[in-house]
Amino acid sequence: MKRLTAYIALMVTSVLILVLSLMPDSPFNEINWALLSVLIVGIAILMFFISFEKRSVDPKEMALIATMASLAGISRIPFAAIMSVQPTTFIVMITGYVFGGQTGFITGAVAALVSNFFLGQGPWTPWQMFCWGFCGLLAGFIGKFSNNFNHKAFAVLAFVCGYLFGWAMNIWHWVGFVYPLTIKTFIATYLASFPFDTLHAVGNVVFSIVFGKSFYLILTRFKRRLHVNKERL
Repeated sequence: MKRLTAYIALMVTSVLILVLSLMPDSPFNEINWALLSVLIVGIAILMFFISFEKRSVDPKEMALIATMASLAGISRIPFAAIMSVQPTTFIVMITGYVFGGQTGFITGAVAALVSNFFLGQGPWTPWQMFCWGFCGLLAGFIGKFSNNFNHKAFAVLAFVCGYLFGWAMNIWHWVGFVYPLTIKTFIATYLASFPFDTLHAVGNVVFSIVFGKSFYLILTRFKRRLHVNKERL
């Protein structure tokens, strides 16, 4: 919960400074927002990885994260031709839902990094790492309050994350590729992305309904076995 609050505060602060930069005679007018935005999310990701490194992580848990991150990243590639529709968000979220927000964040961040080796790395990669990681973090948060797979709550969150992912990435697109940075161009950027964000959100719901229960049962079985092995140690 503390990590979730910290990351939300970080993003809200960034957005507030960005809004201030749009005002006439603002001291933030000359900021290179494309560079600064990458630095902000890069620091956020680094902080999360450092906190993860301080944990005592079981090798089997590391193997799980590597497997799920690889699956999430590779599954994005065949769907690259279908704009905004891919199972990556669902896989990251179901991992976070079962194993917790921290594991979900790491899985999402690594999945974005891995898939971009095939689809193209760039300054947008840290943003995608953060956004997919944040989806896993949110899923882990609601997973704490569920003893089994609440498919309705998960599907609703998956739908919401489709828009949250797009809205966050829109900030990068706006500060990196749109000129001038004004309220009009900001609104235009979000309006232009709405159909793609909707496809992403609907695709998440479809993947959740079709594969959600199966993935949950498989991952829960693995989690149970991992927990038993830890107790034996």
